[in-house]
Amino acid sequence: MDVKAGITAALSMAVIGVVISFLLGFRALRGARKLIYFRLRQARISFGWRMILLSIGLAGLAYFLGRFGEPMVYAFFEPSPTPSLTPTLTLSPTITLSPTITLTPTITLTPSESNTPTNTPTPFIPLEVGMRFTSLVTPNPAAVFSPLTFARGIDLKTYTPLEPGTVFENPIKRLLAVFSFDGMATGVQWSVLWLRDGELVYYETSPWQDTTGGYGSVELAAPQGGWLPGNYEVQIFVGEEWKTVGRFVVEGIPPTVTPTRVPSATPRPTQTRVPTSTRIPTYTPRSSDTPWPSQTPTP
Repeated sequence: MDVKAGITAALSMAVIGVVISFLLGFRALRGARKLIYFRLRQARISFGWRMILLSIGLAGLAYFLGRFGEPMVYAFFEPSPTPSLTPTLTLSPTITLSPTITLTPTITLTPSESNTPTNTPTPFIPLEVGMRFTSLVTPNPAAVFSPLTFARGIDLKTYTPLEPGTVFENPIKRLLAVFSFDGMATGVQWSVLWLRDGELVYYETSPWQDTTGGYGSVELAAPQGGWLPGNYEVQIFVGEEWKTVGRFVVEGIPPTVTPTRVPSATPRPTQTRVPTSTRIPTYTPRSSDTPWPSQTPTP
């Protein structure tokens, strides 16, 4: 029995107690008038008023249970998420064109081409994501995820999505997918794929480090090139088994980022070496005077 069923059962028993107590008290007060003996009459009257007061108390208890019972229980015991069935895709019947003009009663126009509905492929783990698996824990086949709710933000205290929707207009800083889960095993590999028009734009895969049940969310900031307009899809896998999928639409052109010029560093002048001093030439002594030849006498 869950909390809601228990509160409903207690409320029903309180209402039944109100009716029974009031009837017993009313009958006791009415029957006390016919008694001759004073002590018996007083005891009967006292019993009747106690029953009426009990019915009033039970009525107050019933009101309290109906108004505050369930929220008070949830304040002490955190509710576990209820697994929701994943909706199956239903193929829409195609429109059959009826011929409006019949040339002759004997000739029936046979359409040369007929539109055959195509099945939507089941989501699967791409090879580049599967190669990054590191966990050896066997996934629990009973693990379930609720349908995804997309929003621009989230209240972390109550896990309430902020500005939820399925169509978002640029500019967009980030988007979140909020969900509830149950039956998860610690250490099992789980993966989240973000696709735009069927093409993978971002993914993350890692071992599960959260609790077995509760609420969670995945976040994606602006992917490379910004939030381009198109049809987006988010897929969640446990191991290689697909668990849930959600879709949303982005409209409008993302704002262009103006590049900021980074000033280049100005080279500092290098220190110029002071020229070395030139040595002064040493003094070269002059040659001594050559003596004149002596005069040779004439014979």
